[in-house]
Amino acid sequence: MILREGQLEFDFSGSLSAMKVDGPGTPIPETMKKVDFVVEEAERSLLIEVKDPSDTRTTARGRASFARDLKGGKLVNEILVPKCRDTYTYKHLMGEDGKPFVYIVLVSLYEHTVRPELFGPLNDKLRSRLRREGRRNWTKLYVADCMVVNVAMWNQRLPYRITRRTTA
Repeated sequence: MILREGQLEFDFSGSLSAMKVDGPGTPIPETMKKVDFVVEEAERSLLIEVKDPSDTRTTARGRASFARDLKGGKLVNEILVPKCRDTYTYKHLMGEDGKPFVYIVLVSLYEHTVRPELFGPLNDKLRSRLRREGRRNWTKLYVADCMVVNVAMWNQRLPYRITRRTTA
């Protein structure tokens, strides 16, 4: 099953199912923030969010804004965590939460200025924030794990291939 997000094409062959949930015509209510894809595997559900400042249509200003949001915490606190939490809430309320959830954030950077060594600290910040958004930790951990990866890391850790398609 091939799904696209911007210029990136994902081959989710081998999964039980894969669905693009961030876009028109999806079952999740408009007011909820949504990850880009939900992929069902035999033992887990993957919630996948794609951030692609390497998209050839992204301006230099857009890339700089992304880097500021990444370094300043806005990306984790105001974008990534709410998307994961709201998508999980929908799946939970629909009774579709029988398997552990893993949140995967793909940040496609290629030649841009955000360095790959930021992925470890970003992953730690995301994991911490998914477990605690207020004064106390969540009583129920709704995400078993999370990982922030670039394309190379994705290809090492996941069985689904990515290709970039440029638009004319």
